[in-house]
Amino acid sequence: MPTELTITLREPHEAQQTILDNLKKRNIWRCGRRFGKTTIAATIAVGAFLDGRRVLYGAPTNDQVGRFWFEVKRGLEEPVEHGYFYKNESQHIIELPKTEQRIRAKTAWNADTLRGDYADLLILDEYQLMSADAWGVVGAPMLLDNNGDAIFIFTSRRGQYHAKELYKKAQADKTGRWSVLSFPSHANPYLSGEALAEITGDMSSLDYRAEILAEDIEDDPRAIWTRDIIDHVTGFPDLVRVVVGVDPPGSHEGAECGIVAGGIAVVYGELHVYIVADHSRRGTPGEWGSACVSTYNLHSADRVVVERNFGGEMAAHVITTSPGGQDVPIKEVTASRGKAIRAEPVEGFYERGRVHHVGEFTALEDEMCMWVPGSGMPSPNRVDALVWVVTELLLGQKKKKKAAAGLR
Repeated sequence: MPTELTITLREPHEAQQTILDNLKKRNIWRCGRRFGKTTIAATIAVGAFLDGRRVLYGAPTNDQVGRFWFEVKRGLEEPVEHGYFYKNESQHIIELPKTEQRIRAKTAWNADTLRGDYADLLILDEYQLMSADAWGVVGAPMLLDNNGDAIFIFTSRRGQYHAKELYKKAQADKTGRWSVLSFPSHANPYLSGEALAEITGDMSSLDYRAEILAEDIEDDPRAIWTRDIIDHVTGFPDLVRVVVGVDPPGSHEGAECGIVAGGIAVVYGELHVYIVADHSRRGTPGEWGSACVSTYNLHSADRVVVERNFGGEMAAHVITTSPGGQDVPIKEVTASRGKAIRAEPVEGFYERGRVHHVGEFTALEDEMCMWVPGSGMPSPNRVDALVWVVTELLLGQKKKKKAAAGLR
């Protein structure tokens, strides 16, 4: 490239420079939100391209590809404008004509969407949102011709495992082939310190640790549930009854209110519960009261079950006085035993395959698999709401008889 043409790249901040200083054949970065991972990926891609390499960047969303493409175009704008490099905007390609020297950015989330190309530097961004086969089936083989390099970028996301497993595998590698780095959002000096401080009140503590502090959140072996007994389904049979379980916040305004909906159906002569929604939310009593009414209406529920130990009477009042709430039938229940004791028979139904989740409820399932009784952890509002749903549908003898009679 003519020396008078300028390449314009952003000056890396200290943590980004650490990445640049530690590049190897295989690289994996676990980064908090807004760390600047896509920007530094673009810097690396442009550098590799100028060295004559063929670079392929994949991300699961158009927005992510757009951010990367913006940085690449910015860096190579002058040589592109002078016609030294060819740019194809629709395919997100910049290349040196009549050579294999190229950068391409594309949306990819699994093996099939990554197919059809090859590279000697492959960058998979937001890897936690991709299928594992994007790398194992297509990504790794495409590097064979040139003994290429790979970069995996991800933000820790609870309930997603392949990115975490690859990170652990890389950590355990003793060959020196891997660069394994982790950075919280705070490592980006250009982010607002005030905003980072305030966001702690907008996110759950687990979400904050995973997506801002870039911690790998593991399930606690002392928890009542394990992930392998949570059955996820994509559909469900006709439900005989649907209830909404509500665990009202008993501590302070703005605490989370557990709101979970589930229904019961007969499957091969046996009653099964299908959890269809988790609409738990933080907010004022008026806000979560309205959410309870909306959940009741959305799922055509038969009643709302509300725990009355801590604010239950107030909760019933909040729900019935919310818009449309005057017609919502409410059953108030009293917790005469501790949370763990109430949860154990419900966990037993999960073990026996009689409770199913219609889709993935990440926050609810995190509470199920991370809350440890007696540990001093915050009260698991979502779990409590879930327990009341399953208890009402499967453990209430009168309700069991009524449901069975309706199915004859």
